[in-house]
Amino acid sequence: MLDTEKLKEQVIEKIKTIFDPELPVNIYDLGLVYEVNILPINNVQVVMTLTAPGCPAAQTLPVEVDQKLREIEGVNDVHVAVTWTPKWEKTMMSEVAALELGFM
Repeated sequence: MLDTEKLKEQVIEKIKTIFDPELPVNIYDLGLVYEVNILPINNVQVVMTLTAPGCPAAQTLPVEVDQKLREIEGVNDVHVAVTWTPKWEKTMMSEVAALELGFM
């Protein structure tokens, strides 16, 4: 059984390999991931959003997150929930993402 903190770190690292199709920044640094929870028996819950409700990646990004997280050894099940509250804003990006996109 994996330690929950170690598993959470692995989940975040895996999420950082997923990029928004329109921006050269991963979805974690972009601020699209609001929560990463490790639940009993290594179930992973991710609460995320998209840059806009009409985002072309709305159908693919949550599925990609689900599939990538299932690749992590020891993960039992994955649940990805998309929320629109709070609405994503540029201020949610990490400094790295803001620099990459020229906002700083």
